[in-house]
Amino acid sequence: MSNKTKKLSDCKKACIVKVVKLNGVSELKQRLISFGIMKNAVIEVLGYAPAKSTMEIKVGKMSIALRSKEADLIEVQKYE
Repeated sequence: MSNKTKKLSDCKKACIVKVVKLNGVSELKQRLISFGIMKNAVIEVLGYAPAKSTMEIKVGKMSIALRSKEADLIEVQKYE
């Protein structure tokens, strides 16, 4: 799966990926960027809420909870 992109919301727990592209409206993009979620950022998926409505991710040293709808807008590929 070297160069294939997928949505962050498709990643399983403990998956480590690199951000390829942010989609969505500019306000959301700005919010994600303020958290360090930008192109080439490395993200680790820490886990999911029971209903999979939110996911916990780690960007750098910061842990963030994202709604699945927001994670759908982040295109990622496997980090190597």
